[in-house]
Amino acid sequence: MAGSPHGVVVLALEGVVPFELGIPARIFGGARGPKDEPLYQVLVCTLDGGPVRTHAGFSISVDHDASVLATADTVVVPPFGGCRPIDRLPGELAAALALIRPGTRVMSICTGSFVLAAAGLLDGRPATTHWNEAAELQRLHPRVRVDPDVLFVDDGDVLTSAGAASGIDLCLHLVRRDHGSEVANRVARQVVVPPWRDGGQAQYIERPVPEPHDAGTAPARSWALEHLDRPISLSELAARAGMSVRTLTRRFHEEVGMSPGRWLARQRVDLARHLLETTDLPVDQIARRAGFGTAVSLRQHLHAAIGVSPMAYRRTFHPQATATTASVGSPGGA
Repeated sequence: MAGSPHGVVVLALEGVVPFELGIPARIFGGARGPKDEPLYQVLVCTLDGGPVRTHAGFSISVDHDASVLATADTVVVPPFGGCRPIDRLPGELAAALALIRPGTRVMSICTGSFVLAAAGLLDGRPATTHWNEAAELQRLHPRVRVDPDVLFVDDGDVLTSAGAASGIDLCLHLVRRDHGSEVANRVARQVVVPPWRDGGQAQYIERPVPEPHDAGTAPARSWALEHLDRPISLSELAARAGMSVRTLTRRFHEEVGMSPGRWLARQRVDLARHLLETTDLPVDQIARRAGFGTAVSLRQHLHAAIGVSPMAYRRTFHPQATATTASVGSPGGA
């Protein structure tokens, strides 16, 4: 994405929610290049360029009308109207969205997904929205493949996020996708949020309080964190939790929003990152301590999780480490 900053246009509709409206400017606006140059230009528009009333009881004024949508590289639709779901687009909104150039990246935050769905942009695609409105999105737009458990969905040129703060997760993901983990992590530190969050929104869904005798998967998870250097099977986790494998898998999804296998992989990656940041251990030794076995396996998992190699991560977060201690001198450690 060399040259001029990537243009982001945020569409503020009547009843827009201020928190989500401000997320793109805060995240994309904080992304800077190696010479401290802005990597994104964020503009906010309304349909007619006039003020709009927010969901929080005050009005906001903007500098642009919907014509700037035609200049955007990325369009963001935050929630509006008190997060009221819609099944069809009003004429003025449909005309505004028609200004978006083919190939433009389009994303929604929270129930802004209803706008994308009503425009037909989510037909046949995976998408998400706030967990409390996921069933309504599916009912109104049956051609959308709604996933209520994730924080966001990246389907290439169309992206959707779950409720409220997951818009931060999605914007950071796009910065990471566009410019790499170092830039995204720097933005995350500026706004004092984690660069990425484990689990999906399933962990935030309101559920009945467990019975007092029901300890859940917490004891098994605590045990696993102390034994990440060794293989851990589902049956072993289930035994530690006093459950069947089937019950353990279901409870994992309920409590942490992901499968046991995926959770274990994330804990191993987190441990490897910690060791890369805080020690001078060779990469193959870190791989063994984190339970990946080999440097090649660690590299594959780390790249899949955050988009960088172990050595690149260590250079960013542990600059004192030398090339000699960062690897064992083999291609697998590079």
